[in-house]
Amino acid sequence: MPARRLRDHVVFWYVLLGAWLTAMVVGGGYTWRDKLTPAAISADVPEQWPAGTTIPRADGLATLVMLVHPRCPCSRASVAELSRLMTDTHGRVDAHVLVVRPIDASEQWERTDLWDRAAAIPGVTVHTDIGGQEARLFGAIASGHVVVHDANGRLLFRGGITGARGHEGDNPGRSQASAAILRGLGRAVGPTFGCELLSAEELVRTSDAR
Repeated sequence: MPARRLRDHVVFWYVLLGAWLTAMVVGGGYTWRDKLTPAAISADVPEQWPAGTTIPRADGLATLVMLVHPRCPCSRASVAELSRLMTDTHGRVDAHVLVVRPIDASEQWERTDLWDRAAAIPGVTVHTDIGGQEARLFGAIASGHVVVHDANGRLLFRGGITGARGHEGDNPGRSQASAAILRGLGRAVGPTFGCELLSAEELVRTSDAR
């Protein structure tokens, strides 16, 4: 191969390699930006245990409620962190996971692996939340959102218990929720990393059905 053709050939492959590396860096940056971007937090989280809920509040214990979309892949990490939280708090909290089913979805639609994973955690009771009625009462709009109330019904914590979307491991949200349960430290707010519990269209259908 002539020297010029060889040089052009080498330059071509260097340019191609540079473009590939640039695409990898840019793509990775967008991925991590998405993972680290929290969902919106509703301003309507009640400071006291909501009167209209069907979820029983524990007698003499803190009560934790997690809202989950059954098809949100990010929420596998939230459920895994809930399992760790329940171990860390040594029976000091009664926990409920509410799995949202759109109002026009079929029976058992919400019975995915997330339901099974949550139900397998000791101390956790899993419920179906048809149309997101309970999610609305607790002020949750993103999957994986957690609220902790003390034995008197006072809000101690609201937010997520993962450090990023779909990411397991120690994080401030789980630590704050644990402190709320074990030491009654309140008013903590952590970011929630998860999918929308209900789309705008599903919210409209739910409102029309009420």
